Amino acid sequence: MFTRIQLALAGLAAAVAVFLAALHLETPHVAEVAGHAALDAEAVRNTLGDLKKLQAETEADFERIAASADHAERQLDAIREMVDELAAKAEAEKAQSAAYKSALDQLVRESAANAKKTGDVLDRVLSNILGDPIGQTFGKRATIKVFSLKEAGYRGYMAKVKLHDPGAVKLVLSHDRVGDVGETTSQAARRTGAKLAINGGGFARARGLIYPMGITVVDGKIKTFDVIGDEWSFIGFDKNGRLVGGKIQTREQLEKLNVRHGASFVPTLLKDGKKQPIPAKWRNRKEPRTMIGHFSNGDLLFIVIDGRQKDYSEGVTLEEAQNKLLEFNVRDAYNLDGGGSSTFWYNGKVLNRPSDGRERKLASNIVVLP
Repeated sequence: MFTRIQLALAGLAAAVAVFLAALHLETPHVAEVAGHAALDAEAVRNTLGDLKKLQAETEADFERIAASADHAERQLDAIREMVDELAAKAEAEKAQSAAYKSALDQLVRESAANAKKTGDVLDRVLSNILGDPIGQTFGKRATIKVFSLKEAGYRGYMAKVKLHDPGAVKLVLSHDRVGDVGETTSQAARRTGAKLAINGGGFARARGLIYPMGITVVDGKIKTFDVIGDEWSFIGFDKNGRLVGGKIQTREQLEKLNVRHGASFVPTLLKDGKKQPIPAKWRNRKEPRTMIGHFSNGDLLFIVIDGRQKDYSEGVTLEEAQNKLLEFNVRDAYNLDGGGSSTFWYNGKVLNRPSDGRERKLASNIVVLP
């Protein structure tokens, strides 16, 4: 029995020895595996830390993006509101503009209707005073009605002109030059293709030629600018064909009038429907006269009165002329060169009787194109 126990113990001891020997032989491999496992765990821990950091950064970025998106949305809402307000304002302004245009169109229609009524009234007034026109021209650029003037002591002619084109009325220099041998009213009318013409401003002779006196403007260009005392007046037409003028002392005053054509003489007869003072040396003298004026509606008036012809026409004083112009409801009026220069040309011929017995060569003439 002892032996069996001993043998069992010996076998067990041998088995333990063999196990220990085997364990000793495997120990380096197990240690290596354990080392690798430890390294892998450290790498995992590092990677996990990086991922957590990335997760935190990503969450922060998302928070910023979300905040920015909220801000952008608020800005977009504000822009939408602004666009809606602008659209509403634009619609309101469009409606207001349409209302203004409608009101303006109505004013234009009313103005045109009133102008026509005024023109009709003027025609009736003139016809009641002077009788029917002796000549009429219904041109594309101007309508011209010519009347005969026959009063006790004088005779003459008058034209009422309604411009359809402001460029239809012009001042023309003798052969379009400053300083020339002169040109009659008939010659100037035919040369320019006019339907109506009267003599223009004053002139002086020098070195065998005649020159316009005072201020002269042709096609918007100042041809002469001489200020001749306080009595002389400038008589012209602005870019709209309206009669303008008065006492001009500086180029700045002239430029403010937007003058296209004009000449000079003396004196101003009416201003705003009121008589103007007549200079002493021009008072109470019966002479041939050439005058120009306009009515309240802008229609022009051209008048030539013959004179210095006993038993036919002695002429008129400037005071008489003022009274007659007011009788015609003229608003502004000016005296042009008179005497032997006074000439009224219409539809191809001179209607009046110039006091020299023939037309005088002049420095300037006023023409109306049909």
